This record gives sequence, C-alpha cells and structure tokens, in this order.
Amino acid sequence: MYTADYHMHTNASSDSDASAESMIERAIELGLDEIALTDHVDFDDRYTYPDYNEYIPKFLSLREKYEKYIYIVLGVEIGLDNRIKDKVNDFAKSFPFDFIIGSSHSVMLYDLYFDRKKYFSLFRTKKEAYSCYFEELIKNIETCRTFNVYGHIDFVNRYGVYDDNSLSYSDYTDYVDTALRLLIEKGKGIEINTSGFRYGLGQPHPSADFVRRYRELGGEIITVGSDAHRPEDIAKNFSAAYSILKEAGFVYAASFRKQKPVFRKL
Repeated sequence: MYTADYHMHTNASSDSDASAESMIERAIELGLDEIALTDHVDFDDRYTYPDYNEYIPKFLSLREKYEKYIYIVLGVEIGLDNRIKDKVNDFAKSFPFDFIIGSSHSVMLYDLYFDRKKYFSLFRTKKEAYSCYFEELIKNIETCRTFNVYGHIDFVNRYGVYDDNSLSYSDYTDYVDTALRLLIEKGKGIEINTSGFRYGLGQPHPSADFVRRYRELGGEIITVGSDAHRPEDIAKNFSAAYSILKEAGFVYAASFRKQKPVFRKL
C-alpha cells in the first residue's frame, strides 16, 4: 500500500521546534512513500510564517537531497478567513504549492488556539458555539477558493471548554451537509487527521460519521495526515484512519501534484 502523511509541520511553523530534516528522516525510517510539508500560514499578528521566497529554495534542496528515499510535496496549511478572503486567495496563488490545506483556526476573529475561553463565553450552549463555527466554515468555503482540502473540519471540538466536547454529525447535519456538498461541488476534498487521538478525543478529525457522510454524498478526494509537529508523531494512528476510510467505502486516498489529486489505492 502507498503510504503518505499529508499534514506535518516543521520549525518554519511558529508552533513546532522540529527541523525539516528530522521530520523527513523519521518518515524515511517509517518507510513512507511520500510526505507533504504543510507549514502554517495564518494572517494573525500572534503568528509568524515563513518568507516563501526564502523557504522554497531550501525546500527544493531538501527534496533533491532525499529524492532517492522519499517524495516530498511542497504544501502549506493556510488559516482561512472569509473577512480577508482576497489576502488568503492572493497568497495561495503567489507560490507554486503542490498542495494546500485550508483550515478554520479563527472564528469571528477569535483564535481557537489563543482565545478559546473568550470565544466559547459568547454562547449559552455548546450547540450555539459549534454551530457558529460551522457557519463561518461554510463562508470560508464559499469565499476562499484557493485550497485543495479542508483541514480537520470538526476542529472546534479540540478546543471546547465543556465537560463533554464531543461533536457528532447527527447534531449538526444541516451545517455539515452544506459544507460537504459545497466542497464536492467545488472539486475540493477533506482530510482525515489523526491528531484527534493525540488530543484525547478517541477519534480523528473528522470522526468516522463525517467521513462516511462525505463518501455518501459523492466525495472522493481525501488525504491522510498526522498533523505532526515533532518526528515521533508522524503517521501515528494511520491504521485506524485507513480502517475508517475503508469502512466508509473509500478505495483510494489522494496525494497531490501541482494541486491535482493523484489517487493511491488503500
């Protein structure tokens, strides 16, 4: 089986201390066929992100250095925000990325990393808070055109402040179906992101019921990623992710070349 980790971060991301070499070499040790380096670009003053005019030559040098052992994709994870859609779209088109993850890290200008208590305090119930997240996510899909897959689409439950942070498809059917249909219409995919296991959720992002529904609606483009920020988390819990994909009816997972999906048999 062709194995590829399509979501990982190096010290070019503000939340990782891992060198690109350490991530690549761990992926080679694990016998992976392919990885995508998807460092963060979030347009928020609390973050820094790489100068890609400097990043890309370094990346190409690493790709050449390791080309006999593994294929390395030039990726990026962009924090989507419909309020600055032109900035998001212009950045994505400015560099020759093979693969772009679009993610919702901020909702109503509240960053779910930094401002989660402030964000959740705006709502009386978990249902209201999670519904607002999906409303913003749908706006992002409608306005931020230049991405290939939506990252950890149920991300909001990672940062909930409730005794029970769970988020099931059945509780947000209208929102989730609208988002998934829009993605399919626009030729976009989703990822299955195994970091949910590391965060103690007992499941990936998104959970199996989201993955199953995406497939039922006709979705075909799905990548598998660990969201690793350190070498030891690369490809963690991938066997569980592959099982979920197969049970949902997927025969292939996607990799990307020049932002076009290449389907790899599971």
